[in-house]
Amino acid sequence: MFENWTRDFYKESEYPVLLRQKKLMELSKPFKGLKILDNTPIFRNTLLKYECLIASGAELFIALSPSLPHDEKIVGILEQVGIPLVPIEKSNASFDIVLDCAGLCRKFTPKIGTVELTRSGVENYENAPFPVFVADSGEIKKIETSFGTGDGYFRAMKKFGYSSFLGSKILVFGFGKVGSGIVHYALKYGAFVTVVADFSDGFPEKENENVQFIHLKNYQEISCAIKNADFIVSATGKKNALAVDELELALKETHAVLANMGVEDEYGAQVSDSRVLFNKKPLNFSLEEPTQMKFMDATMALHNALGKTLLDSKELSLGINPLPLQLEEEILEITRKYGNVF
Repeated sequence: MFENWTRDFYKESEYPVLLRQKKLMELSKPFKGLKILDNTPIFRNTLLKYECLIASGAELFIALSPSLPHDEKIVGILEQVGIPLVPIEKSNASFDIVLDCAGLCRKFTPKIGTVELTRSGVENYENAPFPVFVADSGEIKKIETSFGTGDGYFRAMKKFGYSSFLGSKILVFGFGKVGSGIVHYALKYGAFVTVVADFSDGFPEKENENVQFIHLKNYQEISCAIKNADFIVSATGKKNALAVDELELALKETHAVLANMGVEDEYGAQVSDSRVLFNKKPLNFSLEEPTQMKFMDATMALHNALGKTLLDSKELSLGINPLPLQLEEEILEITRKYGNVF
């Protein structure tokens, strides 16, 4: 259905899992007659995910929320081909399966269950009265959030005119999947990196002499790092993470280029929107393709496949269920064998 909009943009080696998933779903039609609401951020690469769901026989609905960035051109394509768009805040529709992101579809009570894409949506489903899987509870999501998002930060920085990082000082707040991915690429590009995070259990072992770590409560060292940084990026996943009185002066005085890679505003009201690239929105979403397809393939395929697991499994608990390890390994094996990530 979407070949005219994807054919010239992606090689098959960039989406080997979705390619195989589509072929299998065309044969078995596992979702035939079912209403599925998909809340994956709407960008060109998401069209390949939708193709699998359409091939499965599902009646597909696409969620639209002002809380998630999206590409208006791709929204226009969906309207053009007649796929219904559902404004989350206004809809009271009923669905069989919800494929959510960031817990934004928590108001819906699906007949079969929900698959949440991110960790940020987990708390919304812990006591759900229906079965839930969290795609971001295994190894696959690390491909997207570490390698993909780290790559996306630097591609976006290039778009804003910052293309050389050799010898520069980059201060990274957060050392989870997103933060560690940014650190990986920063060191690859020859930067000196300082990481601020909760290191209560001890500092990680250094794999590179150009990285140093500061505990998040050591405000004196953090303030010094802020003042000396060339680039500062927040990737904690927590709203207002940097809105700390002890850091306010340093953030006001620094000449560093500020960026946010979290879904929420991590700088807080003390730093104006205009002071942060892309007005505090996740910087990689300034790109036509925030995360390259090769990093998204396995995650998108898992999101779809867990919907089928909800349908097939007879002994799931209400609320969050553990990720099926065999399913994840099957997807990873295809990625290793046919993809170009590793």
